Amino acid sequence: MPATATHSRQTTFFVCLSQARKSTLLLDYDGTLAPLRPERNCAFPYAPVPQLLEGIASAGCTRIVLISGRPAREIPPLLGLKKHPEIWGSHGMERLLPNGEYKAVKLDARLSAAFATASAGLEREGLGSRMEWKPGSLAIHWRGLPQPEVGEIWTTALRILQPVAFSNGLLLSNFDGGVEMRVKNPNKGDAVQAILKGNGSHVPVAYLGDDTTDEDAFACVNPLGLTALVRDVYRPTTAQIWLRPPEELLAFLSQWLQACGGES
Repeated sequence: MPATATHSRQTTFFVCLSQARKSTLLLDYDGTLAPLRPERNCAFPYAPVPQLLEGIASAGCTRIVLISGRPAREIPPLLGLKKHPEIWGSHGMERLLPNGEYKAVKLDARLSAAFATASAGLEREGLGSRMEWKPGSLAIHWRGLPQPEVGEIWTTALRILQPVAFSNGLLLSNFDGGVEMRVKNPNKGDAVQAILKGNGSHVPVAYLGDDTTDEDAFACVNPLGLTALVRDVYRPTTAQIWLRPPEELLAFLSQWLQACGGES
């Protein structure tokens, strides 16, 4: 991704943002606003991120929405804002509003049974402690383990999950630090479409994410605004720019704060 092209897109976007009355900032959490950690309950954001988001929110012209694979209710205690923004969790299966209102998509009986079957199989193989239940998904985590152990867990997990996923039309995909079986819809792209409904082409919008699950969101935002891959190491992506955390991420948020007339 040429640095000149990245700089040009970013500069053009912030010029538009500085002239707009309203804007939308869409953010993934783990790996984007916060470094990935083996202890998921310790995945706090990079130190200045909460202050920058507070400043952007206080300016009053930017709608901030988090779209995460993590359960929605786990994020506010980690993020540490005085008032948490709107959060779409579990890849769009959940919606947690700033006033505390919570909504979740319910699975039908067939899919609920499929996840229960997969869970029981993983428990029998001794992977219960590495399993995470979320609405519409079941994940196995191995971040921080030595590679030989990761290989063994991955092989076992696939043996259990693949037939269940195949027979029930579920997605099975690796993420940074694990493997996950989840429903095809909703996904992060569906969440983006719901959030931006009625926005209008005049409202600047950006999406920042790091993992392959963010690609659905990138695809929805690309025709409308700016998309950024936030990772230390580049990977093939449809995102328009690449930001290396934390320095380039913080510079981006600081530039947003300045463009919308907020105070740090």
